[in-house]
Parts: sequence; structure tokens; C-alpha cells
Amino acid sequence: MPKIHRLRSGQADTEKVTINLGHVDLGRIDLLVREGFYSNRTDFIRSAIRGQLATEARAVDQSVERHRFEMGLFDITRADLETMRDAGEVLHLRVVGLARIAEDVPPELAAEAIGSLSVLGSLHASKDVKAALSDRII
Repeated sequence: MPKIHRLRSGQADTEKVTINLGHVDLGRIDLLVREGFYSNRTDFIRSAIRGQLATEARAVDQSVERHRFEMGLFDITRADLETMRDAGEVLHLRVVGLARIAEDVPPELAAEAIGSLSVLGSLHASKDVKAALSDRII
């Protein structure tokens, strides 16, 4: 079975998340930015999220282990899927992070070589590949 390419953390783009905050909370963040504790609102929000994730790190690690997820950033190439298909193997991938299926992967190959795909985070794949895998994305 080919090894799915694990990427270094710096190789992935960020994902945009939109949140709604109350006026008072937003004002408090702006005050901290004005006082120089943070460079901007985004810096504060990222810091708050990282702090909370650090606080809950043990629970995250236990859940990843319990559900047998791989944590990180994964590139799935056409060559990987062709090798698996030709060997009669099927990919079952469970990811916390990013799973990226190469743009040159045709939907038919994805359907033949991918048995299931569960991604907590982001799945980057063409619209056609996502459609071909719609019944296998958990």
C-alpha cells in the first residue's frame, strides 16, 4: 500500500471561519488590541483558540486515539490511488486536519480506490471527486 504523503504544518493554507460576537465582547477584544496585547482581532481569536485547544489537548488526543484518526495534513495523489487500485486495495482514511485529493484524480479512480473518507477539518478535492465519493464521506 502506498504511503499517503503527510505534509508539514506550514505547507497548508488556512481556512476562513466566520463567527458572530456580541458587541460587548467585540469591544473588549478591541480594547486589548488598542492596549497592545494583540496586533489585531484575528491575532486575539487565534490565540484564544490555541489556548483552549491546549487546555483540551488530552481530550483531543484521547478522542483521536479512540476513533483511530490520523492527525495532520495529507496529500492523496493520483499515483497513490492508481497503485492501490492496481493492488486491489481500498483506502479508508480518517483525518483530523486536512485531506487533499490531487486535482488530476478522476472521479472514477477516486470511486474505485477510496472506500471511506472521514475528515474533521478540511477536505480539498474537485467538485466531481466529492460527488463521486458522496456516499463514502463520513
